[in-house]
Amino acid sequence: MYKTVLITGASRGIGRAIACAFAREGCRLVINCSHSEKELLALADELRETCHVDVLTSIGDVSDYTYMEQLFSQSEARFGGIDILVNNAGISHIGLLEDMTIDEWNRIIGVNLTSVFSASKLALPHMIHQKSGKILNISSIWGNVGASCEVAYSACKGGINSFTRALAKELAPSNIQVNAIACGVIDTEMNSCFSEEERAQLAEEIPAGRFGAPEEVASLAVQITTGNDYLTGQIITLDGGYL
Repeated sequence: MYKTVLITGASRGIGRAIACAFAREGCRLVINCSHSEKELLALADELRETCHVDVLTSIGDVSDYTYMEQLFSQSEARFGGIDILVNNAGISHIGLLEDMTIDEWNRIIGVNLTSVFSASKLALPHMIHQKSGKILNISSIWGNVGASCEVAYSACKGGINSFTRALAKELAPSNIQVNAIACGVIDTEMNSCFSEEERAQLAEEIPAGRFGAPEEVASLAVQITTGNDYLTGQIITLDGGYL
């Protein structure tokens, strides 16, 4: 498979695993992060050496539309356009809604939801021109059911789910598929806030008896974006039977 894949938030966790999975498939990569430049550059070097793929790195804030325009301009100059877009970048916020500031609200909406709009909009001209393309949004089970003390995060992920379904209908005539993975509890730094006791208690609540691995999300991401062109508008839950 000789495709160009753009992955936001790729320096660690799920994004890193997805970048590695696509590199093993021989894809050219555009990988982004906002702060972890050292980790992102190290990942790029690793993938160039082990998978022999071309990797473009970019450091910037995905909530900034001007930066996103620059990112896609650089990607098009290097590779001619994006064939597969993975909207993975995300941040969390845990706390009572009454204690949340408007700046904190705007920040999480910008990074988690507005970035999905920006990247999708900017990816579309190339995809529509070639009458093919895949957009995959990394969502959460909390976008399906909501989580106490994570109102803003849940709202973002719920918005991503509706965005996915609506855009899939809009783009189906152009042979562009849009899907999302609603992740359960995945073993990443985002869940490092739990103590060992809390992790054990949470794992007991999951029928699979454990947290998911980033590599499992990555494997599903590759399957969704390289397989059936009739699969679109779906929110695919990956949670070990949790909900």
